[in-house]
Amino acid sequence: MFPGMPLVSTPAIVLSTLKYSESSKIVRLATRDLGVHSAIAKGARRPRSRFGAALQVLSEGQAQLYVRDHRELHTLAAFDLARVPVRLAEDLDRYAAASVLAEIMVRFAPADSHTESFDALRHALALLETVPAPEVRALGIRAVWRLVSVLGFAPALDVCVRDGAPLPAGPLPFSAPEGGALCATCAGPAGGTRLPADARDALALLLDPAATLPALDTRHAAAHERLAARYVRWHLADGAELPALEFWTRRPWRSA
Repeated sequence: MFPGMPLVSTPAIVLSTLKYSESSKIVRLATRDLGVHSAIAKGARRPRSRFGAALQVLSEGQAQLYVRDHRELHTLAAFDLARVPVRLAEDLDRYAAASVLAEIMVRFAPADSHTESFDALRHALALLETVPAPEVRALGIRAVWRLVSVLGFAPALDVCVRDGAPLPAGPLPFSAPEGGALCATCAGPAGGTRLPADARDALALLLDPAATLPALDTRHAAAHERLAARYVRWHLADGAELPALEFWTRRPWRSA
């Protein structure tokens, strides 16, 4: 017991872990009720730790936290494991996409209750484990766009991001710095990335979590990953290094 510190129980996902002293860990948790927080798991590195193997990155469970008001580091009393995403660890395509989602949560999700982002992360991790292999890349791209959108940075695609003018069907300029698509007038001669009609249609499907996933060949999947990564860097990174995002877009494990 910790006098003056309330014990809070909340669904949580382990985003990262860090060794702390000879016996403990600091874990970064996405929680459904408190937002993203760091907590010390005392004794977690001991052979007979009460945490066992529960604190693996991307594992999901019920966290019990002693919460320190106005402090950045809480105390993890217990983590009742509900699910270990084994298939993610067995497939680099799945793991790379999941790591990007965890990185976005660590860097940009609020330290206050934000159930929409937690639920988006949880849903995406579950789908990444079960989706057929040919759909993994498209699902990963959709999951990144979905998380970015629920965090408040959804891109505009149907109206010009500058003047709000409706955009006709067909190819269009898309500007990551501006936050979405531009009309011909606002775009000018050098108006961001030119999306052909088929790429625009695919992006619309990727932005709609209820739509059927588009069929993306290797070249088009890579282009959509780069577009999503560019958008994240402009609107959320603020100069921070994003190694998981870099790994996901470069895909070194697929290099010849």
